[in-house]
Amino acid sequence: MDKDPNEQQQNNENNEIQKEQKDNSSKFVNIKKFNFVMLLFFTVLATAGISIFALSFGDEKAVTVGVPERPEFTKLYDAYDSINNEYFMDIEEDDLVNGAINGMLEALDDPYSDYMNQQEAAQFNENISSSFQGIGAEIQSLNDVITVVSPIKGSPAEEAGILPNDQILAVDSESIQGMSANEAVLLIRGEKGSEVTLTIQRPGMQETMEISITRDDIPIDTVYYEMDEDNIGLIQLTSFSENTYEELTAAIQELEEQGMEAMVLDMRQNPGGLLPQAISIANLFVPEGETIVQIEEKSGEKQVIEAQAGEKLDIPTSVIIDEGSASASEIVAAALNETAGIPLFGQTSFGKGTVQTAEEFSDQSNMKITTARWLTPEGNWIHEDGIEPTTEVSLPDYAFLPFLEVDVDLEESMLSEQVETAEEMLQAVGYEPGDVDGLFDEDTVSAVESFQEENELEVTGTINNDTANLLITALREELEENDPQVEEASEYLIEEAEINSEEAENEEEDEDEDSA
Repeated sequence: MDKDPNEQQQNNENNEIQKEQKDNSSKFVNIKKFNFVMLLFFTVLATAGISIFALSFGDEKAVTVGVPERPEFTKLYDAYDSINNEYFMDIEEDDLVNGAINGMLEALDDPYSDYMNQQEAAQFNENISSSFQGIGAEIQSLNDVITVVSPIKGSPAEEAGILPNDQILAVDSESIQGMSANEAVLLIRGEKGSEVTLTIQRPGMQETMEISITRDDIPIDTVYYEMDEDNIGLIQLTSFSENTYEELTAAIQELEEQGMEAMVLDMRQNPGGLLPQAISIANLFVPEGETIVQIEEKSGEKQVIEAQAGEKLDIPTSVIIDEGSASASEIVAAALNETAGIPLFGQTSFGKGTVQTAEEFSDQSNMKITTARWLTPEGNWIHEDGIEPTTEVSLPDYAFLPFLEVDVDLEESMLSEQVETAEEMLQAVGYEPGDVDGLFDEDTVSAVESFQEENELEVTGTINNDTANLLITALREELEENDPQVEEASEYLIEEAEINSEEAENEEEDEDEDSA
């Protein structure tokens, strides 16, 4: 069918109008896209500029950038910025950060929580390794005073006469009061062969002492043992380090091969160490399934550590503790006593009932904090009270005498504390110096001459360094040969294990001779 010419013309005109509108619409859309992109670009640019301006010149602290909102740290950030920007001398930012961490830990008022920089952390790790160089004494800070927990057996500190509870006031005349234990260690330790002088305040004495000690290699051999004439093995644990369990089991095996019938476990002056080692050692004595120790977290939740299956020792045993027995040694002593029924001899232990956890930072520094307390199998917390022995046995008074260091020869007519110390030593090793009053009188001269003659020294009647050193050695040997705590622990075992002691046999022989 043919279309009307007028209608055809009208359709053509309508198509032209629609095409024009479409073209205009396309142009409008293109213009709008361009404007939007440009607007977005300028918005981002403006925002960045405003942020930079605000951070550079505004009141907002730059240190908070990228840090979650922690209102409690606002004052800390303000102090950091003020010191960093306004302090009149150059400072190390690391020192400020380390100081802040130290301050937080000191606020805990806990002598066992502290921060260690890289150097201090490295030395801390040495304490549980094979050896280090120093004087060989475990110390801690109590009431801002560096106090000896115990000297290491055979160490220069022990040889010099350092005792538990000695307070170290200065190192090479530099006061260390107020220092942390780690700071003090850095001053006390040093290269083998070098000398350090400690200013010591001993409880019960008014005057301080200057004790010079030559540093040496301090091997961390933690187990020492011997067999006595009654086939009783005497095993001393001096600390709990990485290899203590292996050292102990090796010692027990060797003593058993020698015919050991009973065992004395001596943990006197043992400052503690690694908790896993203490648990492994207690596991040798505690029956399977019985409690070794309870660890109580901040929440009050308790982790009960029980003895596991494995090698168990079936041999009469006694344990010796004293005021230098702390931490891990107290855990073992309590477990053996409360769960395995093993008696304790000696004196009340130190009393450290907390557990520390070390956290290492990315720069190798270290933070050690108290994270829990430990309880004995019966649920007792011995912190600051210590563990009381089953049988209390004290050492003789001469075991706590100060070190006899002779700067000037002691001679007749002198009156001093050093003379009194020498008189007490002479009396303890079997010589009669007369009245022990600090006066170097004729009786003292006679006693010194007898001591020098019997020990092949030049007989002068005066006390010089040679005589003093030999007198100290004689005193130590006297205590080792006649140790009342070891004797008491051994006598219990002789009866418990029904051992015929050499002394008893000699008495029986004497009775037979009398009856004949």
